Amino acid sequence: MSTTLAHAPELDLASPLPPVPAQRTAEDRSRTVFRLGELFSGPGGIGMGANLASIADPAYGIVHQWSNDFDADTCRTYARNVMGDVDSPDVICGDIRTLDFEHLAGRGDIDGLAFGFPCNDFSQIGERRGFDGTFGPLYTYGVKALRMFRPAFFLAENVGGLASNKEGDAFARILEDMRAVGYRLTPHLYKFERYGVPQARHRIIIIGIREDLDVRFEVPSPAPYEHADVSARTALADIPEWAAHQEPTRQSATVIERLNLIRPGQNVFTADLPERLQYRTRTQISQLYRRLHPDEPSYTVIGAGGGGTHVYHWEEPRALTNRERARLQTFPDDFTFEGGKGSVRKQIGMAVPVAGARVIFEAILRTFAGEPYETVRPSFPRVG
Repeated sequence: MSTTLAHAPELDLASPLPPVPAQRTAEDRSRTVFRLGELFSGPGGIGMGANLASIADPAYGIVHQWSNDFDADTCRTYARNVMGDVDSPDVICGDIRTLDFEHLAGRGDIDGLAFGFPCNDFSQIGERRGFDGTFGPLYTYGVKALRMFRPAFFLAENVGGLASNKEGDAFARILEDMRAVGYRLTPHLYKFERYGVPQARHRIIIIGIREDLDVRFEVPSPAPYEHADVSARTALADIPEWAAHQEPTRQSATVIERLNLIRPGQNVFTADLPERLQYRTRTQISQLYRRLHPDEPSYTVIGAGGGGTHVYHWEEPRALTNRERARLQTFPDDFTFEGGKGSVRKQIGMAVPVAGARVIFEAILRTFAGEPYETVRPSFPRVG
């Protein structure tokens, strides 16, 4: 494990943590509107979930203060849809490794922080390089922001493979660093199809509550959503003609012939295909030319990959459109992505489902408001 990459010296995560002023503690205990900052914001799955979050007490809500992401199209998408202004100065576009955090501070203080730190090096697909990869150490910038801004809560998100990467050492190290800057942690593996999302997307979400606050976050139960229709058929029904991003993907004659022989729920490896239509790869990726089953949630929508990874319709021999993929990620139909077709696909695949993020933010608001809600035991031990 590369500790040099995981702990860049300029982050200074080891120096003593100053106490939270008593006045700040009192303010956060009585706060009803929480100003949210977001790092690695993506196109706005988490941001839109925060926008839509509401509880019984209408005084409680979340407003957006600032965000940062590296990709220009992604930043403009977030600015347009979450901030309401495609040129919003509160969306700072640039590499977080060179970002001046004082510039973020200049955009305003925050009461909550969200950061879906890049998952590439922790994903089950690929080399799983963890801290030794390019992206693994980037979570430390979220920890740096926690130390600098001391928000009342934070939400950190990553792939389910984080917990098993390097036999769990990476996950333990990340939790240790988050705890070290003064937060009690509730990590949980959320299976979003159990929360009303029409997609089997599993993500580790870590909720941190600053340790001077006498509130305890509980994982929201999926029980209220047990009868929700999360089928692909329902998710992709009745898309209005005016909704953007409905351009079809061209399919070759060979791909069409192959898809016509793959039944709903099957992929290129499980279908009974003639030899000329079979696929030869070193590893058998289950998503390759996998067709949706109309009566089940979609499999995980991804943001990158070549032919055969675009998610395929159960009946028509074609890949889904970007709008259909956005539906599976529960983006509203009036959510417009910036950039070309490939860029839009990437943004959709990298996002957190809007409806899933909303469930978690509403649980956070209820925690601070003292509103009861159904809960379940966290899938990982609490820290702190």
